[in-house]
Amino acid sequence: MNVFSFTHFLITALASSVIILLILMVKKGLKKHISIRWQYNVDLLFLILLMVPFIPISLLNFINIGNWMFSGLRLGQAGPAGTDAIAKGGTGSANDMNWLQDFTMSVDRTESGFIVPLLTLIWLTGIVALIIFTFFCNRKLRLVKESMKPIEDREIAVLFSQCKAELGIKKNILLGTSILVKSPITIGLYRTRVILPVETRGTLSMEDIRYILLHELTHCRNKDIPVNHLMCLFQILYWFNPLVFFVFKEMRLDREIACDLSVLKRLPEDRHIDYGIILLNFARRPSRSASLSFAADMGGSKRQLKKRIESIASFVKESKLLRAKSVCIFVLMGILILSQIPMVAALAAYDDSRYQFQNENAVYEDLSPYFDGFAGSFVLYNLDADQYSIYNKDMSVTRVSPASTYKIYSALIALETGVIDTVRSMQNWDGTSYPYEAWNGDQDLLSAMQNSVSWYFQNIDTQVGIKELTSYYTQLSYGNHNLSGGAFDYWMESSLLISPVEQVELLTDFYQNNTIFKPKHVDSLKSILRLSEKDGTVLSGKTGTGSVNGKVINGWFIGYVENNANTFIFATNIQGEDNAGGSAAVQITLSILKDKGIY
Repeated sequence: MNVFSFTHFLITALASSVIILLILMVKKGLKKHISIRWQYNVDLLFLILLMVPFIPISLLNFINIGNWMFSGLRLGQAGPAGTDAIAKGGTGSANDMNWLQDFTMSVDRTESGFIVPLLTLIWLTGIVALIIFTFFCNRKLRLVKESMKPIEDREIAVLFSQCKAELGIKKNILLGTSILVKSPITIGLYRTRVILPVETRGTLSMEDIRYILLHELTHCRNKDIPVNHLMCLFQILYWFNPLVFFVFKEMRLDREIACDLSVLKRLPEDRHIDYGIILLNFARRPSRSASLSFAADMGGSKRQLKKRIESIASFVKESKLLRAKSVCIFVLMGILILSQIPMVAALAAYDDSRYQFQNENAVYEDLSPYFDGFAGSFVLYNLDADQYSIYNKDMSVTRVSPASTYKIYSALIALETGVIDTVRSMQNWDGTSYPYEAWNGDQDLLSAMQNSVSWYFQNIDTQVGIKELTSYYTQLSYGNHNLSGGAFDYWMESSLLISPVEQVELLTDFYQNNTIFKPKHVDSLKSILRLSEKDGTVLSGKTGTGSVNGKVINGWFIGYVENNANTFIFATNIQGEDNAGGSAAVQITLSILKDKGIY
């Protein structure tokens, strides 16, 4: 992810949980066909899934996640061309300046935006609480390290070296004793220590001590201490997910049984019972939480000890067939888990509030003086040169409500579905009194577009139906194509969002008749969108204004400029606490276009 998003972290946590449950079910069903050691290796694969939300998206680009999973398909060539125009003379007028007025309806919105920040705060609070709890659970380990005294018994020191050699361990590992431990433990991420109770030499034989050392050194050879730290980290990050705690609890049990069986392989069969007795002797544990401990020790809970004793009692050496089956199952389960990473990573990377724009022909420029008092973005596409000029890279790909700019596509969909046609597009006024006189009367598509009559487009959207609308917006790849806000006001500071860059891309397709709509419908809209002309250069476009709780907070002006030599497609969006409407976006746009010598 480019920027960490808690919302998508939750989504990926859910997706990972589903995959983990599936793997656990498969693992349980094949339990008799895979050895404990390989079961633990499968458990380690779960860690990969938990890492995915935190992997930078740049490292995942090689699988083109966003493009093949979430990019909408821009379909098809339209049908035969038509030449009908809606309402003859519907070419706009340089003297008709209604398009400069902020025609809008204010919507009332309660402050629901606090939900995600609140959940994020709760998550962070849980993390802090778990960090503190983990610190207290492990505070004794520091005291243990400080209290550790190097082993003085020469015979044990030699035995320790022999065990290291037997296991092929070359790393420098310290061996000592402490009065603070009741069972042998292995601690230390960077400087590993094996620490024995001080009474070890007096209560155990050298053979018993060898079993203990082999067990603890097996933890070192298997890198269980770093894995333990990683598990604790994920438990802190995923504290809200009980499945993570369950999986890690099973992993710790599998790990201890795997260490036990590794030791048993090196012992004569008649010594297996002795090893089990040693385990029972260390049933009492230091007072700390096993689930959040950084250490690995030989003791365990009653359930763990029972399972381990049962494994010791039923131990048989791993056959070649079982080993082969274990490897095959591990590989298959590994493939299954890794094959799901693109899906989980896509959920982590995908953010419907932002557009993933990648274009090498983009030039970024500073136009901030034009946006005095407003946050905003300006995107200009030079059709002839195939080049973008963009102000405010971040806001150019940030999706916001389209306001009335959506009406271009609402009209096209209504024409395409036959709700209106190029000759008969009248909708009857129901007598409701609106604050704009131009809205109080029957409307055809020409008048409704020129005066941005919202009730007209709400009527035709309702007639088209939300299912059909959703299908068209999805095919168009119109922003996040989310119409969950309902057919009446999905476009008014609601669910539908689009970025300035996407507005320009869609307008480019619209201008070139490269859309899912019939050319005659596109041509009809082009004639309606003509706003003004001077010196043979034509300006076409649509404004949009978003108003919430009586404050004008979102302004759009999108369109294109045509002359004999070239065409420029543009989108301007401004945001503010008030007075950030379409008319202000128009003034900013015209100033920029004038200074660039475009219009």
